[in-house]
Amino acid sequence: MRDYRDAKAMAQTLRQAFKERSVSLTHSESLELIAKVLGHADWNTLSARIDASPKAAPSVLPTVRKPVLAMRDLVLFPDMTTPVYAGRLKSLAAIEQAMAADRELLFVTQRRAADDDPGPGDLYALGVVARPLDVFKMPDGSIKMLVQGLRRARVTSFDTEGGCLVAELAAVEREGAAREEATTVSRELLRRFAAHANIDLASPPQALAILPHLQDPGRVADMIAQYLSPLTIEQRQQLLETTDVVQRMQTILALMAPDRKAA
Repeated sequence: MRDYRDAKAMAQTLRQAFKERSVSLTHSESLELIAKVLGHADWNTLSARIDASPKAAPSVLPTVRKPVLAMRDLVLFPDMTTPVYAGRLKSLAAIEQAMAADRELLFVTQRRAADDDPGPGDLYALGVVARPLDVFKMPDGSIKMLVQGLRRARVTSFDTEGGCLVAELAAVEREGAAREEATTVSRELLRRFAAHANIDLASPPQALAILPHLQDPGRVADMIAQYLSPLTIEQRQQLLETTDVVQRMQTILALMAPDRKAA
């Protein structure tokens, strides 16, 4: 858990979060805001306290960097297993880099599916770290993979390395999963999804057999989000970015409302 000595990192995170919402803050403004949040009159006061405090041991957590695979028309969720096809040079380079390291990539969705060479500004900042389970090289040089989503991650910066985009990542903390309300909403979500799947999905997924045995409301929400239909890419991305578990489940319930069902 962060304390006051992490104020500069907290200010950078705050600034990035506001930037993603089209609100511009200077570095100084973000430092002043963090100082007030931590109960100090201004940044100079907090800075003096940090300088006077015992120096913390260097962090043992390494910087997390993952090669990036941009997806045109798919939003990957944690625990989701799905085939992915890759043919663009940057995608192939990202896969090669991942397979030579820890076999993990960051899957992020493009804001516009038509972009053939998306840059950092063309990608959503929140994606999912995933691992290829099977990798097949096709005769035309493209790659078909079966991938499994592992965890959400937020991009703090992009770089180019070895012919592909590489992202520096921050962990995404889940909110609300421990609340008693989460269990109640999870039960309602399971009940409603069973009815929704039997009516709206041509082939009810095998997940229907697995879902009742999941104890984690967040996992229940993420698994159901995979199968909701019809949803736009933007709606799926919104669900991915909703880190409060109760809010995510309530959004899914709204998306399964009777007046939204397919004709």
